[in-house]
Amino acid sequence: MNNLKIITLLLLGFTFKATAQKVIDLQSTPNPPDLKWDRPERQYFSQIWQTEVVSNVSKPSMTVHLPDPAIANGTALVIAPGGGYLAHSINSEGIWVAEWAAKQGIAAFVLKYRLAPSGEDATAEFMQAVGDRDAFMKKVGQVIPLAVADGRAAIEYVRSHAAEYGVKPDQIGIMGFSAGGGVVGGVVYDHTPASRPDFAVPVYSALQRDDGQPVPEDAMPLFVVCSADDVFGFQNQSADIFKKWNAAGKPVELHIYEKGGHGYGAKKQGLPSDKWLDAFGLWLDSHGWLKK
Repeated sequence: MNNLKIITLLLLGFTFKATAQKVIDLQSTPNPPDLKWDRPERQYFSQIWQTEVVSNVSKPSMTVHLPDPAIANGTALVIAPGGGYLAHSINSEGIWVAEWAAKQGIAAFVLKYRLAPSGEDATAEFMQAVGDRDAFMKKVGQVIPLAVADGRAAIEYVRSHAAEYGVKPDQIGIMGFSAGGGVVGGVVYDHTPASRPDFAVPVYSALQRDDGQPVPEDAMPLFVVCSADDVFGFQNQSADIFKKWNAAGKPVELHIYEKGGHGYGAKKQGLPSDKWLDAFGLWLDSHGWLKK
């Protein structure tokens, strides 16, 4: 091998190391002894959802996406992808959002919370079960409290390692899509000082765990996003969330786009809902969370 090839390979090696993202194994609530995953964690392209997904997550983890230090502003964002507690829509509701956040100077943490055990194709199992609430809850009900515990553990980790990641401990938010929004809701309504997010972003999600639960006294600002044509009806819950926070005198902003559907995340569909991340950035800036 000549010297030019050796130098090229060394440079490529340095490039790979520089672009590699750190993965954090989270310490969270232990798995119940009767909950078993027969298959390993798997990432694949779902033909049904037409996107990259992750399934069979039995151990929670986070992937870190840090901004250029020159633009870092001290804000952190934990991102919980959706997927019906059976899968993670890992690109459009995870990595792509984290990349957007890093460009805004935000330290982003893509959370892989625990998912219900599934077979060869978790998205096919979701589509079969989602029409029957009882069957769906039988499939995923046991894992939901674990997923919420993982959300709390994520906030606690970021706050306890704030100095390491250049984060301000009072500028840590959590964003969740669909089922990931259920994780956000669990954290928003039930947290300790260490696991309390400083802001929360439910995207096409039902934030409240039940209709009778009051707004927490220490409720944080919310930025709520949905579409009027959401097939799961989350536009109605989003409006209810706004009304509850607003009536309690808590900071809240609501965006319901006429068209967008469900599950778009950071995908571009040629619709007004494509601009929701821009609106989110303006909201962050209005609170001073994008300032160095």
